[in-house]
Amino acid sequence: MPAYNANLEKFAGYDAQVVGIGVDSVFCNIAWQRYEIGTMRYPLVSDFWPHGEAARKYGVFLDSGFLPGISGRAVFVIDKAGKIAFSRNYEIRDVPPNEDVFEALEKLKA
Repeated sequence: MPAYNANLEKFAGYDAQVVGIGVDSVFCNIAWQRYEIGTMRYPLVSDFWPHGEAARKYGVFLDSGFLPGISGRAVFVIDKAGKIAFSRNYEIRDVPPNEDVFEALEKLKA
C-alpha cells in the first residue's frame, strides 16, 4: 500500500485513481495507518458491512483456508466504461508490483 502512495503522481499521469479496499472496519483502517503503514493519501474503503460484499462480487473473498473471512490480495484496473481492464490475484504475503498496474494503464492509454 505505501508503494501506491509513493507513486500517486505517476498514477495521476495515467488519469488513474488509486483506491484501497478491504474487509476491515473504518476504525481498523485508521489504526493500521496510524500504527503500521503511515497515512495513505488515497482512499481506503471499508468493505466491512455487509462483510466482504464487494470482495465477494469481485471473486476475492476468502471463505476458507489460511485466513477465512478476509479478502484476497488482488489488483483491479477498471476502465472509464466501468469494465475490468486488468485483474491479478497475489499471495497474501506478497506486495503486488506497481509495474503490473502501470503496464495495464499503458495498454489502456494506447
